[in-house]
Amino acid sequence: MKKVTGLGGVFFKSNDPKGMNEWYAKNLGLPVGQYGTTFEWREDDDPSKKGSTSWCAFPQDTKYFNPSEKPFMINYRVENLVALLEELKKENVTIVDEIAEYDYGKFIHIMDPEGNIIELWEPKDE
Repeated sequence: MKKVTGLGGVFFKSNDPKGMNEWYAKNLGLPVGQYGTTFEWREDDDPSKKGSTSWCAFPQDTKYFNPSEKPFMINYRVENLVALLEELKKENVTIVDEIAEYDYGKFIHIMDPEGNIIELWEPKDE
């Protein structure tokens, strides 16, 4: 089974998310908004399919990365999150929460052996 299909996003804690957004917009040209920025692209093997990768600065006191104490979180795009979750459970991977479903896809959070939180995302067709 194919597990990770790409990078869904990079999220990190910042003392001043608004200022960080402004710095990246001014100095690197990122088109940032309240929720960072989204890079849109097309799949190499099927250019009719769209994809996206997000970048976002979070407040230093965000609880979204819990239980990790690390200042960042990586989001990986995956295929068939339900089947992958069953495989991860068999391997005794730490599962942080339950699958959450939104109009843009399914999400779940896991931990790696060094305490980094990982967000897995099965996007709906874009």
